[in-house]
Amino acid sequence: MSSSLPAGRARTALCAAVAAAALALTGQPSPAVAAPAPDAPDGSVNQAFARAAAAYDVPRDLLVAVGYGETRLDGHDGLPSQDNGYGMMHLVSNPERHTLEQAARLTGESVADLRRDSDANIRGGAAVLRALADEAGLDAADRDRLGAWYPVAARYGASGSDAAARLYADAVYDVLGDGVRTRADGGEQVTVAPREVRPQRGEYAGTGTGAGASASADYPPALWNPAYSGNYTAGRNSAITTVVVHVTQGSYAGSISWFQNPSAQVSAHYVVRSSDGQITQSVREGDTAWHARSANPYSVGVEHEGYVSDPAWFTDAMYRSSAALTRHLTDRYGIPRDRAHIVGHSEVPGNDHTDPGPHWDWAYYMSLVRGDDGGTGTPFPTWGTDVSVRQQPSTDSARVASLPGPTSVRVACQVHGGLVEYDDYSNDAWSYLPDYGGYVSNIFIDVDDAWLPGVPTC
Repeated sequence: MSSSLPAGRARTALCAAVAAAALALTGQPSPAVAAPAPDAPDGSVNQAFARAAAAYDVPRDLLVAVGYGETRLDGHDGLPSQDNGYGMMHLVSNPERHTLEQAARLTGESVADLRRDSDANIRGGAAVLRALADEAGLDAADRDRLGAWYPVAARYGASGSDAAARLYADAVYDVLGDGVRTRADGGEQVTVAPREVRPQRGEYAGTGTGAGASASADYPPALWNPAYSGNYTAGRNSAITTVVVHVTQGSYAGSISWFQNPSAQVSAHYVVRSSDGQITQSVREGDTAWHARSANPYSVGVEHEGYVSDPAWFTDAMYRSSAALTRHLTDRYGIPRDRAHIVGHSEVPGNDHTDPGPHWDWAYYMSLVRGDDGGTGTPFPTWGTDVSVRQQPSTDSARVASLPGPTSVRVACQVHGGLVEYDDYSNDAWSYLPDYGGYVSNIFIDVDDAWLPGVPTC
């Protein structure tokens, strides 16, 4: 995991610097029937987008923007999102939404192929978008105007409140405005030239998502977009002592919408957007969200837009916005700003989730939570699973915390202590981790030297 400062943080992002020549539209087909790139090999992702756009008379760039906003064009090997969505185009199959099954009826593709095959999935997404366009009354001329597709995009991505639908559609049109340059599943480059598009919001024009939206009563910088009342428990039966960090395994607006779905049976207190750190609250802090099983009664759950497997979602804007929220929570409830009380979903007892995963930069995040922009100590990567953090540098000492899997930790100092032998390694050096208030054997610090270079003696 990288421990570099924000300027070095990798991000597969929207690209506003695509060459001006790429913006020229003279002589090109209408946006609804964009031709495949001349050098795109048969069976490529670019060919799939172009052919699906032509077959269903959907603007190719809109089709890419919807897929990019949903998944960053990553099919995730056919694995579902948290609301049971599949593939680059996030075709959904749950009790309230059936775009996966709808795509199968419209295209003749099998559900299995729509889940795992990118070409079929893209075609399915285009078919569903076209069906929604027909329902909305878009004629052939409308379908050639990107701005006319706004209500269609809103219905495609979010089936909950109008506010969640507008959040989703606004994100799609932000992608169109900024442009895309990214690598799709398999490494192929896919681009969308940035352009000014005036969205025709229609029924969503009066729905507030910015300055005019309903603000959170608990955390005023956040928007308020409540979860379905059957997806959380009113009130608390325990004091709040912990903040739990999650990753949505889906999009920002899609996750907010999922919490509003009566069949979801899940919720979180807050959701943080990747692109700019916008925060939406879905459950009041005084109520018990259903996000972390055994930790629900005593914790606040904070979801972060993205997927565990893709670090590109974890932007600096997201880290900083989330850290400001966590600082607010620690101040309000007297929660210590350490890794024993600010934990990942994977660290909560009785959970089988892996989020926020190995790409979440805990060292950087905790430095922001503490407000020290770097923190005390030197960041190092770790390895191993369920690694004990001890009160003193000895295996006989009390276990104060654990590292559930490979992560990044800050080491303040090191000391010689009890000898540890593990997996053919032997070492008596221990590192003090200020974020955990304890020591870990240097065996589990992922560097070649037994005694960490540049770290002082305790």
